[in-house]
Amino acid sequence: MIDLYYWTTPNGHKITLFLEEAGLRYRLHPVDIGKGEQFAPAFLDIAPNNRIPAIVDNAPHEEREPLALFESGAILEYLADKTGRYLPKSGRARYVTLQWLYWQMGGLGPMAGQNHHFGTHAEEKIPYAIERYVKETARLYGVLDRQLADSPFVAGDEYSIADMAIYPWIASHAKQRQNLDDFEHVKRWATALAQRASVKRAYALVEEINPAKGEAKSENAR
Repeated sequence: MIDLYYWTTPNGHKITLFLEEAGLRYRLHPVDIGKGEQFAPAFLDIAPNNRIPAIVDNAPHEEREPLALFESGAILEYLADKTGRYLPKSGRARYVTLQWLYWQMGGLGPMAGQNHHFGTHAEEKIPYAIERYVKETARLYGVLDRQLADSPFVAGDEYSIADMAIYPWIASHAKQRQNLDDFEHVKRWATALAQRASVKRAYALVEEINPAKGEAKSENAR
């Protein structure tokens, strides 16, 4: 059983996408970042950076003690290695997949996150900041569009943790002032992923955990 500390953000969705796709049993622990629950001392013991998502694997391979992990990219890589799925075990294909996972972690996520902040959440709207991050997000969408021109998934012919990491940020394209009609291959890919049963289950958690009224349940088993 895996304990997942989660909120309904793109980084949170990455892990539910994996867990639902792989069919792993997990308990969901909502961490309402709007209420500052990520700063609770008990959560700090699991996630020293006070950010979701984080997991505790209560049955790690070859370990007697539960394993706590934070950082969504590290969690995806760990779960892929644990299950032997969605990340090739060795060779070229493994590193192609990992490079796109790290591209998301180091590029698309931070830039789109700043885009969200300055365009939507900041009390003071700063035109320079908004323009900067909208343009950089568009550039990154273009990088992804070129990658998807010749393959059904980000790292090639197989669905992988690279797709799981990137999709939640593309799903938020409207907040980033991006039009998917400008990115033909990204649109095709995102439309196909949205139809996966596992993706639908993962996103159904939004209504369950963080409904429009803002009422979150304390814990839900999956």
